[in-house]
Amino acid sequence: METEVLTVTSPDDDRLEHAGALIREGGLVVFPTETVYGLGGDATNAAASRKIYQAKGRPSDNPLIIHVAFPEDAEKYARTDRLYYRLARAFMPGPLTVIMPRLESIPLSTTGGLETVAVRCPSHPIAHALIRQSRTAIAAPSANLSGKPSPTCAEHVLHDLKGRVDMIIDGGACEIGLESTIVKLDRDNEGEEYLTLLRPGAVTRDALLLVCPRVDIAPAVSEALAAGEHPLSPGMKYKHYAPTAPLTLLTGEDADVLAYFSREQESGGCAILCYDEEIPLLRDQYLLPVGRRDDLAMQAHRLFACLREADTLPVTRIFAHMPTKDGMGLALYNRLIRAAAHTVLNVSAHSPAKSEPK
Repeated sequence: METEVLTVTSPDDDRLEHAGALIREGGLVVFPTETVYGLGGDATNAAASRKIYQAKGRPSDNPLIIHVAFPEDAEKYARTDRLYYRLARAFMPGPLTVIMPRLESIPLSTTGGLETVAVRCPSHPIAHALIRQSRTAIAAPSANLSGKPSPTCAEHVLHDLKGRVDMIIDGGACEIGLESTIVKLDRDNEGEEYLTLLRPGAVTRDALLLVCPRVDIAPAVSEALAAGEHPLSPGMKYKHYAPTAPLTLLTGEDADVLAYFSREQESGGCAILCYDEEIPLLRDQYLLPVGRRDDLAMQAHRLFACLREADTLPVTRIFAHMPTKDGMGLALYNRLIRAAAHTVLNVSAHSPAKSEPK
């Protein structure tokens, strides 16, 4: 397949009309969002959804997120309620996906066989313009080969999907760098509404609590899915976002983690995802700075690019800090624990060091 690449800097670019026509005709168009690049097809077209799975090499039980131009457009595809609109007023357009019961307009091939559909209204102006030009909802997972780190620039997409899609829209680097927060609308036995957080992102649990007084965190946010458990949203698989070399997350006292980094560097053949302030304390060899320790937003912005850069290095193993689970740190933890296939090493001098793949 010939892949057309368009460099687009404005949502008013006339060529987006052609891109929208490709979507309507059942084609695949990669486009930038504020989170990561998305691999887009007509969400109402079962054949287009199957093509998305094929292009990514993605299991067909892993649901796709549909993208709409305006929050109220969800009415065409899902059974909305008052809580959805409270979330929409607070966070849309933006990096929040809401899971609701699907309408017949969305085929089961888009939802991974589920009777629910995940809806998002992106804030990126080029994404918004493309959805309007396509005149339909766009189903779009991240535009990478399944299991690999998500793409935050068009170069990443070209590496994975050139020849697999009809068009790539190069809109520059993504602002956030991690996929959207995903919540499911739920009700308890008394009929009271609450949210279940299925994938953390830039919209944190604390922010969600300002809109809904109860936000439960699904066990799969930090643990592996149980055997035979069906993923309710993207990003819930055991291993995901993974570089080629095995990644290990380190816990323990800061000095012990830094000493472990240094010892591994002496052995050679490893890459280190380090904090910016650690650069002068380590050898200048295969260091991948993710940002300052206290700058979680920058760490999110850089994470996937660092994991992809690790794939270009002659290394056989990768090490990184175990993130905090507070605020945006929960999103970083969720991505890294899956990239590492739940492999964690406690390097504290006060605890026996051991590898704990789960």
